[in-house]
Amino acid sequence: MKKQHILILLLTAFVMAFTACEKDDPDGPVGADGYDNFYYAGFLPWNNTATESVFRTQTTLVKFPVQFHSAFVRNYDAAAHFTLVTTGIANPAVLGQDFNVVDKSGNAIQATNGIYSLNFSQAKAKIDTIYFKVLNSAVVGTRRIEINLVQHNNAQYTVGTFTQAYKRFLEVK
Repeated sequence: MKKQHILILLLTAFVMAFTACEKDDPDGPVGADGYDNFYYAGFLPWNNTATESVFRTQTTLVKFPVQFHSAFVRNYDAAAHFTLVTTGIANPAVLGQDFNVVDKSGNAIQATNGIYSLNFSQAKAKIDTIYFKVLNSAVVGTRRIEINLVQHNNAQYTVGTFTQAYKRFLEVK
């Protein structure tokens, strides 16, 4: 009987030791040092194989949703960058001939050194969209372009990408 009491006392002390631990401070640091200004962007759905296949006569904008991951609200806007890739594509779609990169109103936007930006106000977590307008080109055949999210570094922040959701394909038939 004495052994049972000792065992119960030891077990109780053991349980109390683990339940008496201080809880994490919900207002304290969230991530590792140096990563407070590191964000991620990725295409939805969460894969690299999705192809948006459209007819050249399509009049509605082609949409590619991008999810921006952030745990904070900042006093600056963060930008996810993307590029258009034709390397390794046998019959690439041509910017200005087959399609344009546009804003949500359909107005063409220009790249700076081949890089486009998708801005996220105050670096807030959000889902936004990259838009393309198909131009009804007279060129025959199916043409294709790859859209890649790329890492963006500057003095205030870094926007990284996810290896499983950084590229999409646009196919114009």
